[in-house]
Amino acid sequence: MRYLLRFFALPVLLLFYSATFGQIYEDYVGGGHSDGITVTASSNYQPWGWEQVALAENTITGKGLEGKLMEASRFLAQATLGGTPEMIRQVAEVDFEEWIDDQSELPPTLLLDTVRDIFERARQWFIDDGGNPGDYAYWPYTQHFLYGWWQVNMTADDVLRQRVALALSEILVISYSDALDDFGEGQASYYDVLIDNALGNYENMLLQVALHPAMGIYLSHFNNPKAVPEENIHPDENFAREVMQLFSIGLYKLNPDGTLQTDGNGTPVPTYDIYDIKEFAKVFTGLSAGAIIENEWQDEPEFGTSKWITDMTVPMAMYEEWHEQGEKHLLNGFVIPAGQAGMADIEATIHHLFMHPNVGPFVARRLIQNMVKSNPTPAYIARVTAAFNNNGQGERGDMSAVVKAILLDPEARECTWINNPQQGKLREPMMRYFHFCRAMDKNSPYGVYWNIGYDFWRKTGQLPLASPSVFNFFLPDYQPVGPIADQDLFGPEFQIHNSLTSLGYINVVDDWVMWGVLMDTWESVGTAVTLDISQLIPLAKDPEVLINKLDVLLTHGNLSAETRFIIHTALDQITHDVLWSYYLEYRVKMALYLFMISPDYAVLK
Repeated sequence: MRYLLRFFALPVLLLFYSATFGQIYEDYVGGGHSDGITVTASSNYQPWGWEQVALAENTITGKGLEGKLMEASRFLAQATLGGTPEMIRQVAEVDFEEWIDDQSELPPTLLLDTVRDIFERARQWFIDDGGNPGDYAYWPYTQHFLYGWWQVNMTADDVLRQRVALALSEILVISYSDALDDFGEGQASYYDVLIDNALGNYENMLLQVALHPAMGIYLSHFNNPKAVPEENIHPDENFAREVMQLFSIGLYKLNPDGTLQTDGNGTPVPTYDIYDIKEFAKVFTGLSAGAIIENEWQDEPEFGTSKWITDMTVPMAMYEEWHEQGEKHLLNGFVIPAGQAGMADIEATIHHLFMHPNVGPFVARRLIQNMVKSNPTPAYIARVTAAFNNNGQGERGDMSAVVKAILLDPEARECTWINNPQQGKLREPMMRYFHFCRAMDKNSPYGVYWNIGYDFWRKTGQLPLASPSVFNFFLPDYQPVGPIADQDLFGPEFQIHNSLTSLGYINVVDDWVMWGVLMDTWESVGTAVTLDISQLIPLAKDPEVLINKLDVLLTHGNLSAETRFIIHTALDQITHDVLWSYYLEYRVKMALYLFMISPDYAVLK
């Protein structure tokens, strides 16, 4: 029985009457009010080749209905990097709010120690395989960060926290494609800030981000000196600009519902100007290495320390002699007084930004776009903003309250929104990759899930922390030419959706499905993780059964009739007469391939 609410194509209501309470229930079969109702058929039914038998006489229990599974699968596609079959079954049996609360209580699974352990293990494999120890990496590189990221995100229990951390990494952006290449520990340490604070407080996270050496190097306030006019030295303005534009308040003043505030001429009101940037730049001076690694040139950290000997896991320290003294005139008349310590200036500035009324709607829209839909209504943004401003206990910036508001909002949960043309979002290529790897059974010869993902990155341009710039892979206000722009809607992910990346994605799906290679490394030991379809092969005896299974797992019950027909027709052509005993295996592979490249999968509704 198909999910009755999926497209509202089956407006069938079963009315159950309770003699005890005199109450009419409007439900789907199995909704909990069907005790004692028995259905009878003329005979038992057993499909050819199947062990399962449908009995002629049975009681309606709701067992086997897929509605809750589809709902859970869709929820997990928003709240995690993708649900596993077991996770879908578990979440289908609990209240979503309860699940979020339970996830919020789990300790964070951090990356840094995992990356270090992986580095040591990979290095030892290299040596055991006959390699010269001096020829291996001196410290964890980007490849080890990626190995660790995949290991954690394929195995960790705190899946909600990990999903939010990935979303935050596309807002509070650093990238290993620039000055941070080969600083695997720094990348992992920075990502741990996002993991640790994903369900914590936004102000704490913003302060830790500002003081992290990876961010300092990426946006150049590491070794940022005070002004020395006679030497034509002035504070770097890069971080000062981006901490406002991209990390907190945006370019224009916002209403709580995310709409723009305008002046009397209808022009959006800027949040800051060039003079504000210069004042903020004064604040972020005097920061350099908080610690150094063992080296032959320097015994103690100091201002001007090279990034190559900086301990990238320790927050930057303040060197007062290089910090700009005097007053700093910030936004809306706020003044940092002269005479404060440099770190006090930074803390006051971050708090000043955090308290700006723009932060709630700014963060709300970015996270909604990343996790649920590209075009949230003003009402949706306003509800999430309210949760940001006050979690119900007087706390501002509580990310657990924000995430709960995003995921439990009617626009995220109610089926009536699914057919709304403004609903949903294009899945980023890397989100499709993560989802497929989590959803499928896998074989790993060493029990590890390390992955370099180089071929995927080469063909799609995406991997965690691989953004080409601080502006992320795409802009939140991007409008692809055509129907989306014509309706003044946004489609951020379409900015990287082009003929090159589309064909590249199709080709990597072929590698996953037809060749079975999901993950691989650059190590000398064979660590490739391969696809295991053994549990799906028996279902391929009946294409409809296989399609229904994958609809729950991959498209969350939203597979269209047109796509279902195309897949069914393709599978019907793969028969025993054509491929002999391999035909069921190839049916599964073809079904997976067509699902993963279908528009029904590409757009998360």
